Amino acid sequence: MLLEILKRTPPWVFALFFLLLALGYGQSRTRVVARRNVALLPAAMLLLSCYGVISVFGAAPLAIASWLAGAAIAVWLGIDFGFPRGVSCQNEGNSFSIPGSWLPLVLMMVIFFTRYTVAVLLARQPSLAETPEFAGLTSYGYGFLGGLFLSRVLVIWRSARPRG
Repeated sequence: MLLEILKRTPPWVFALFFLLLALGYGQSRTRVVARRNVALLPAAMLLLSCYGVISVFGAAPLAIASWLAGAAIAVWLGIDFGFPRGVSCQNEGNSFSIPGSWLPLVLMMVIFFTRYTVAVLLARQPSLAETPEFAGLTSYGYGFLGGLFLSRVLVIWRSARPRG
């Protein structure tokens, strides 16, 4: 069965997987990132999670509300925990030194495999998309994962504020 699932997977999915691996590996190294680029990857991951909801459930109120709730809780938790730690502001706030972490790679892989699993489940049993439990849980999960990326940006940007 697993081999059959992999055979039916479009080639672009494998390309996306390797692209995410490369992007995640890049996040594992300490790097200096321009202020304008800090939000690029998190914005893409947030949009990908939102697209995952809309592409499956449309604008169903339960799905949208669950996604928003997941994102809001993740942002709140991410800011509360203050991750990433050790960010320093450089060039008068125009760039940031961000310590390397494997967490972005883990989050990217969780989002990827969640989307992949949902796609396989829906291909095998399309009626799942109509169940409120599936819509709510899936949407909440997508929102939560995307929200963790958003909280990361907010924590990084916060490091540029003067402390006092």
